[in-house]
Amino acid sequence: MRKLIEGHATFRSDYVAAEQDFLRRLASEGQSPDAMFIGCSDSRVVPELLTASSPGDLFVVRNVANAVPTLDNADSSVGAALEYATVHLQVPHIIVCGHYGCGGVKAVLEAKKGHALEHAHETPSLTEWLQNLADAIEPDTTLDPEGQWRDAVEDNVLAQMAHLSTFPVVRERLESGRLQLHGWVYDIYAQGLKVYDVGAQRFVEAVRLL
Repeated sequence: MRKLIEGHATFRSDYVAAEQDFLRRLASEGQSPDAMFIGCSDSRVVPELLTASSPGDLFVVRNVANAVPTLDNADSSVGAALEYATVHLQVPHIIVCGHYGCGGVKAVLEAKKGHALEHAHETPSLTEWLQNLADAIEPDTTLDPEGQWRDAVEDNVLAQMAHLSTFPVVRERLESGRLQLHGWVYDIYAQGLKVYDVGAQRFVEAVRLL
């Protein structure tokens, strides 16, 4: 905890001191983020860091395995944030970002293979939450275990994007052209980003689309 408090002191002495005008303007004018970012809670995946974003740029929701429960089974936290971002903030983009090495995805993948969730008796909420991923993840038996894991991460991102469309506030804005959905996968091993190319129907290196 001391490390975190010392870190805040460094933030105040370095960043705040250099960006006082920007931060005052941000506080007084409110937020108008460029995108809503739905990512995993994994401590290694920091949305602002991997996109070089500043305060006010991203409206962020993070949870285990970047899940978006469907409207008929909506988690109130995700649904509330989604409605606020689209209706009140009118974000033009929503990003669902998974990552290779995701423990939540692997847990579901292993369960599909008949392995029980580790420590399930201690984690009933986690077990229930991971049901949001169950329909999206099926082991591809043509791949080795690592390949299956990576494939499942990508499939999960696409499934959560589909879940977004079950919300009327999202569907209406997609149909009117006011909103775009994006699927990303962050590679924590190579520190690279892949984005879903609709035309190619696969994830490609983000730099290829610049």
